[in-house]
Amino acid sequence: MPGPRHRLLRGTLITSTTTTFGNGTNANRATAGADAQYGSNETWDFYKQTYGRDGIFGNGTGSYNRVHYGSGYVNAFWDGTKMTYGDGDGTSYGPLVSLDVAGHEMSHGVTENTAGLTYSGESGGLNEATSDIFGTMVEFFANNASDPGDYLIGEQFDLKKHLGFRRMDNPASDGSSLNCWSATAGSADVHYSSGIGNHFFYLLSEGSGAKTLNGVSYNSPTCNGSTVTGIGRDAAANIWYRALTVYMTSSTNYSGARTATLNAAKDLYGAGSTQYNAVASAWSAVSVS
Repeated sequence: MPGPRHRLLRGTLITSTTTTFGNGTNANRATAGADAQYGSNETWDFYKQTYGRDGIFGNGTGSYNRVHYGSGYVNAFWDGTKMTYGDGDGTSYGPLVSLDVAGHEMSHGVTENTAGLTYSGESGGLNEATSDIFGTMVEFFANNASDPGDYLIGEQFDLKKHLGFRRMDNPASDGSSLNCWSATAGSADVHYSSGIGNHFFYLLSEGSGAKTLNGVSYNSPTCNGSTVTGIGRDAAANIWYRALTVYMTSSTNYSGARTATLNAAKDLYGAGSTQYNAVASAWSAVSVS
């Protein structure tokens, strides 16, 4: 999530007398820093290699990671200059420095420096969905056997259930997130209205119904009873990135996102292409027309 804007406070720099930082356990305070930096590196490489984007700001400027924030803080945020990660409560959640969360927080910076989606109402839901989408894509991009790609957000630090905060195939399964758009979607918390965009992206990538991927079972419903055939996550992410960086603006809502992604699909794959038609089908499946 985005966080408050404030000056960079002077903290303790994590150093090592060797090329190793931390020991893989939370007892060593350098471990969280190493994990956060790894997430930053993978996210940077994902955007560079996939879209030719040179960092969060698109100009090669780097960013900071701040770890061990607060006490029992079960959250992470981007504040315009740096990522900040809490340690979790130590019982249900560990440090929030997983790959998908690093990709999520850095992607808030990408959104801020492209479409600038306002962090409230439906545009806020799209802002959060964008970070979940690209955080997920970073996890698949890294191809790390210790953290295989999935459509769960934050499962690595979920100590009890290993399901994370959100899941993209069936967001409403958490009891709060939205699977389907309605006229009241804009009044929901942005972390819950993001479910509409997450659901769309999963359907566009993988399609509806049951499947197992990297050991995780999914079963994505549709809001209109339709069957959706996915086009693959890479094509889906290409469409979303172009929509974000070319067509979306600060006030884009879900209807506007439908138009933006259709325009992006037309640019990339052609009007009437399989990909273009799948975008339309996936939006209809989450009740956006």
